[in-house]
Parts: sequence; C-alpha cells; structure tokens
Amino acid sequence: MRPLSLCLALLAGPVAACGPDTDCVIGDRTYRLYLPEGHNGEEIGAFFFAHGYRGSAAGAMRNGSLRSLADELGMAFVALKSAGEDWNLAHRPREPQQEEAREYDYAAAVIEDVATRVPLARDRLVVTGFSAGGMMTWTLACGMSESFAGFIPMSGTFWAPVPESCPTPPANIVHIHGTEDPVVPIKGRPIGETSQGDVTTVIYRYTAEGGFNDPSQTEAPGGLSCTETANPDGKILDLCLFTGGHSFSTERLRHGIDRVLGAS
Repeated sequence: MRPLSLCLALLAGPVAACGPDTDCVIGDRTYRLYLPEGHNGEEIGAFFFAHGYRGSAAGAMRNGSLRSLADELGMAFVALKSAGEDWNLAHRPREPQQEEAREYDYAAAVIEDVATRVPLARDRLVVTGFSAGGMMTWTLACGMSESFAGFIPMSGTFWAPVPESCPTPPANIVHIHGTEDPVVPIKGRPIGETSQGDVTTVIYRYTAEGGFNDPSQTEAPGGLSCTETANPDGKILDLCLFTGGHSFSTERLRHGIDRVLGAS
C-alpha cells in the first residue's frame, strides 16, 4: 500500500516550484527535475536517473553531460534520490534478510508528481542508473515494467539471491557493464553478509522467463559490444559490454535510450 505521506503529498494542492537546483518534495522524499532547452510546454518523455551509493539527486544534476543529453533527446531529466545512503532494495547489506524492495511507491509518486509539472508522454519514460543505481533500475524493471518504456541498468544488478522471476511482464532492457569492473564485477562480490548478484545469471533468467531469443552480435557507440535479443511481443533484452572498469558514459546511455524507445 502506498504510504499515507506520499498520497497526501499528491493531493496537497498547488505544486511548489522546483528544478535542477531545488528539491522537488513528495512526502519525506525528494527528487530534482531538469527540462530540456527550448521546452515550450509540449508533451515530452523523460529519463529517470538513479544515483550510486552515497550519491544524490543534486550530484546527478551537476553532471553537465546528463543535462546535455536531455537537451539532445528533448526529454526531461529526473534525478531520483534514495531515502538514505543507498536504495532500499531486497537483500541489501544493511538488511540481508529483507526479501522485498521498498522503492516502488516512491518511483510511482515521482512519476505522478512530475506529471503535475510538465505534460508527460507516458510511452517515453525510461529508467536508468549507475552502480547502486543500476540495482535500483533492475528492481524497477522487475516490479514496475508496465510504468516505463524501458530500462538501462549500468554497472549494477540485484543483490543476491537474484529473483527467480519477476511479478510484472518482460520489459525492454539494455544492460551495460564493463568487463573488468572491480567494484561491481559481472559475477558480483561479497559485501558484508550479502553479495552482489551475478549479471550472467540475471540475464539468463530474464531471457528464459521473457522468451527472448535469436541473439545477434552488434557493435555500438562507446566501445560497446552487444548481444541483442527480442521476444515474440517485440520486447528487447540486450547485454552490452565494454572493455574497462566501473565507469559511466552518456554516449553508452544514449545508445540504451535509443534502443528501448525504438522498441517501445
């Protein structure tokens, strides 16, 4: 059930001004919002960005390349903010026995709050995130696939044990990861009493559950080497690897956004 504080926030009346330099407040949570240059009030899509461990929405907004990407795509840039240092996900290090993510209500409330500030094209909403934000992205893909056109997790996946299946239908997903990542290795690594999930296992399970097949190999911007698949419903599942470590690139993100919006 959605927390009462978030529900009241959505019914509270006039919307308080906020933007890239000022928090948008929903209940006891916040996010930040950037609109592309030249936006004149028309309906637009948006990409929702989840920060890494100990990151912030303000920090994401200071990334000029992300704002430039929003300008290039003509999309709103929504920077999400965890309630604490990290996202409240299943099997996280501080709560390894926690079996359910507790971020779905927040994500849903952000969508509705953004929609009070700018006309949203609901079929052009994308979630992405880096590192711990990639874990948040996979979690939303698994539990909220019908709320977004697609998902681009970057250098992050579920905490172990990874889900056997997802409660919502298969989504458009482009997973991006460095082959030599020491922070979030493809096979994962132990942290405290839990462990990062194995990306290969996640892709294998999602492939089987979603009926993705007919793999093809392609090269993409940012040094990406991608295995692209699709299912009978036209959804895509791509695994795009680059030679390197724990690094973020808007060029790679642009490829992911183009792919998922092209498939939606």
